[in-house]
Amino acid sequence: MNWKRAFIASLFAVPVILLFAWGMTQDPKDIPSPLPGREAPTFALDVFAPGQPPLQKPLGDTIRLADMKGDVVVLNFWASWCLACRDEHSTLSEVARSYVGKPVHFYGVLYNDQPQNGRDWIAEMGGQSYPSLNDPKARTAIDYGLYGVPETFFLDRNGRVAFKNTGPVSAATLARVIDSLMASPVAAPAASTPAAAAQPKTGGCPCADSSSRSRSPSRRWPRRRRARRTRARPRFPIPARPA
Repeated sequence: MNWKRAFIASLFAVPVILLFAWGMTQDPKDIPSPLPGREAPTFALDVFAPGQPPLQKPLGDTIRLADMKGDVVVLNFWASWCLACRDEHSTLSEVARSYVGKPVHFYGVLYNDQPQNGRDWIAEMGGQSYPSLNDPKARTAIDYGLYGVPETFFLDRNGRVAFKNTGPVSAATLARVIDSLMASPVAAPAASTPAAAAQPKTGGCPCADSSSRSRSPSRRWPRRRRARRTRARPRFPIPARPA
């Protein structure tokens, strides 16, 4: 009986061991995102850290994604309490300066933090070349499906999420992704066809003759009224009263 118990126990133990071994080979930070290839969630966020010239933006200015259509956008989500954000800070600032004058926009987005804490952290790190935006209640982070910080999203020139980097981003990754997105063409807006423009507003709807049908009940109405009056008449004549 002991060998049967050992055999049954092995049936349960082997799958667990294999699953554990497979999990050890995976990177826990590599979390796939459903956004790449889809339209980037729009946003309108205020600048709380202006950055440095020539990438500087006025403090309190509202940055809208819709205004950057046709350019590459790099969104870096960070926080002052994030230790890994320190590893990429200088890299992001240096790479952002190297793309000055090109159709590329760098923006930091503060995640679950206070703007004053973010400004103090930037000063402690020696400044930041590009602006940072405040994200109240992390609404934009939720729209982008943020799992943690740092995370960097690359938006192509057509307003779609092209790539997501989890963890500190390297200069090689920034240059590789940005250069490939700059080389991609901008999709032309879809033009309306002449046939669609010439199509009547009714669209061939069968309700175009509704006016004729709306008059049909009025023609049947007198007949229904006459039918009710006919049914109201007695079937047999009433006998006359004796004199």
